Amino acid sequence: MTSTADSSYNELRAQLDSMTTEAFRSELSEIDQLPTLEIAKIMNGEDATVPAAVAAALPRIAAAIDAIAERMARGGRLLYAGAGTAGRMGLLDASECPPTFNTGPNEVMGLIAGGPSAMVKSVEGAEDSARLAAADLDELKVGADDSVVGISASGRTPYAVGAVEHARSLGALTVGLSCNAGSALAGAADHGIEIVVGPELLTGSTRLKAGTAQKLVLNMLSTITMIRLGKTYGNLMVDVRASNEKLRARSRRIVSLATGAPDDEIERALEATDGEVKHAILTILGHVDGPTAARLLTDSHGHLRAALQAAGGS
Repeated sequence: MTSTADSSYNELRAQLDSMTTEAFRSELSEIDQLPTLEIAKIMNGEDATVPAAVAAALPRIAAAIDAIAERMARGGRLLYAGAGTAGRMGLLDASECPPTFNTGPNEVMGLIAGGPSAMVKSVEGAEDSARLAAADLDELKVGADDSVVGISASGRTPYAVGAVEHARSLGALTVGLSCNAGSALAGAADHGIEIVVGPELLTGSTRLKAGTAQKLVLNMLSTITMIRLGKTYGNLMVDVRASNEKLRARSRRIVSLATGAPDDEIERALEATDGEVKHAILTILGHVDGPTAARLLTDSHGHLRAALQAAGGS
């Protein structure tokens, strides 16, 4: 008689056998016997295939970005949810948004199965809990203006699928990012994004091509959303937060590139606007003072081009 544990194992084994990310590549079965340079060349060749896989999904990625930006413009948040490598990718992308785009600490957030400690040490069993994902989202009081992106290379991770299913039940926008076709995660989401990168160099090691694909897509989701929200002026990061010497130097350089103004004028503009790059640019190009720049940017919901047009008519 087959035990429940055996039945569960056999079911999971069958799922893994059907996934391209878990497929065994017999042609690489003796890779450990090759010279280091040859292994590096093979690995580099594998990595080079990832952008093409991402390119195939660009229409779906773009649709998800537009939907996310629409909700964030209404005050919603962008939340990533995943386990293991996928969860770490989400946390990494979220953590880089405040210094790059001056987002608030709760505007873009990453949730990882097992909590923050799982960033550096695996929390066994956490990825298998859909209920844990629901509890994590409930703690954040997820609502209709929020966007939740579930991330899972396999597309079956219960934590990621559970996060998407629960978020959708709460009326939030949902995105499912996976690396297998026909995944449960994509099927559960409003926007399914499947980046099929194929079998890994090391069987089942989805921190490799799958992880790279996730990083590329998350870069797009956050960066292009911020462009849509007016966090950039052209390709300049005008909402950058000058929290250290390097970023303060970058702030001055951005104002210089945007305006062509001399250094002394840039210093005066930054001083008049408490170091806010976007405001400083507006004072120079729009010929307005600091308080007026702040008002115009508030009225334009942070879009510098719109504020500049308003300054020309003021």
